[in-house]
Amino acid sequence: MSRFIFITGGVVSSLGKGLASAALGALLQARGYKVRLRKLDPYLNVDPGTMSPFQHGEVYVTDDGAETDLDLGHYERFTGVPARRTDSVSTGQIYMDVLTRERRGEYLGATIQVIPHVTDAIKAFILGDVTDEDFVLCEIGGTVGDIESLPFLEAIRQLGNELGRERTLFVHLTLVPYIKSAGELKTKPTQHSVKELQSVGIQPDILLCRADMDIPADQRRKIGLFCNIRHEAVIAALDVPSIYDVPLSYHAEGFDDEVCRHFGLLGDPDELDLSVWQSISRTVAQPEGTVKIAIVGKYTSLLDSYKSLAEALTHGGIANAVKVELDWIDSEIFENEDAIHHLEGVHGILVPGGFGERGAEGKIEAVTFAREHQVPYFGICFGMQMAVIEAARNLSGIKGAGSTEFGPCEEPVVGLLTEWMRGNVREERGADTDLGGTMRLGAYDCDLQENSRVREIYGTAQISERHRHRYEVNNTYQPRLEAAGLRFSGLSPDKNLPEIVEIPSHPWFVGVQFHPELKSKPFDPHPLFTSFIAAAVDQSRLV
Repeated sequence: MSRFIFITGGVVSSLGKGLASAALGALLQARGYKVRLRKLDPYLNVDPGTMSPFQHGEVYVTDDGAETDLDLGHYERFTGVPARRTDSVSTGQIYMDVLTRERRGEYLGATIQVIPHVTDAIKAFILGDVTDEDFVLCEIGGTVGDIESLPFLEAIRQLGNELGRERTLFVHLTLVPYIKSAGELKTKPTQHSVKELQSVGIQPDILLCRADMDIPADQRRKIGLFCNIRHEAVIAALDVPSIYDVPLSYHAEGFDDEVCRHFGLLGDPDELDLSVWQSISRTVAQPEGTVKIAIVGKYTSLLDSYKSLAEALTHGGIANAVKVELDWIDSEIFENEDAIHHLEGVHGILVPGGFGERGAEGKIEAVTFAREHQVPYFGICFGMQMAVIEAARNLSGIKGAGSTEFGPCEEPVVGLLTEWMRGNVREERGADTDLGGTMRLGAYDCDLQENSRVREIYGTAQISERHRHRYEVNNTYQPRLEAAGLRFSGLSPDKNLPEIVEIPSHPWFVGVQFHPELKSKPFDPHPLFTSFIAAAVDQSRLV
């Protein structure tokens, strides 16, 4: 019988509920329990697929093609449990479901209200698609007190009553700030946040208090007294050097012990295995060297836009026992300045995914620099497309090479993807369809060519990777591009869609149409990132 843990946040946003949920999931796994993690987002968008990266940050894509919040990336990276479409829901999805059912007459003419219809739909989501998991961790997006999150809070309050304390636990993440002028930590924001939560009928069982220094015992007792919980259940969530230290820090503070105590599951402490996290922590804290990677993108002013990418590069560093320094560069700079001024001395260049024409020519300049100066290059999605366009222009002599994403062009080396195969099913899209959910999304197979670099990297002939794009490299240009030295080393099983390109004569030059960063984990780094960072290490010895 599954137990449900609800994680809410108060005082301010960006305290790290997603990271807290992921770290707790990892700790419960280390005790031998099976976990599942979910995110309930209060925004009205159906999903983040049409939201600007500057508004939302990264869109995390699951194997089954759901566009979700970046916190699901934390969940996967910390637990290794693949997220599913049923692990993410927004207010927009809930209301769409309720209204669709109303239009079909499923409510038998009843007046549709937030309670019970909306809250029932939320509860159905929380309880649905649960099998043999010991724990289901549900993070509620937003901050307590926001009007948007009230239906979700009401729904979990109802579940607390319906399932009982033996199957539910409420964790509330707050902030205990240090006021420099007063020289002390202040507990009042936490007290007010808990009072706000209590006003909607939820009494937290555990308080997770973010602080940049240890919270003294007397302060914890004060928080417990005013917030109506045991002071042992006031857990300090301290700042740590790396996010991969969080599980160890939480365990040292007794977080997982309190969770197990609540459910009466206090077992043998010797059964807890944190060796994986201890090893990762040591490697991150004591690297054997440093490499510098330039990320040439168009959303670099909000680094959450590339969250999984940054973490995957860190994982590649862990695999090679080196620290990876990231130099975030706005690609538009290269449209007015010489790339050498910004890229000289870096050990690797990565051009990530993106949408639209802005900054595209700057990305192409970065590709040219990497190719001509023999610097390891990794192109992901849009970064692969720009690499193909660069090769078409500068190696194959196709001067009018471009992408129809930017408008009509003389040589459409990259064009709109209108149909493709998912297994034995043909999927089709049109240029005038709604944007939401119309991309090639989720996991697709790719066949790797014999004697290719990527086949050596993966160590297998077929792979499955996650996609998120509307435009595709036009394979009719393949013969001309391969004659110029760009090899198409990965293709869809039907041979129609180019998935990977590489330059065999280059020290390390790979472009992929998919997003490998979405499947990388600190304890299981993605092979492409491991190999890319290894090439960067070799480059560092030459610079």
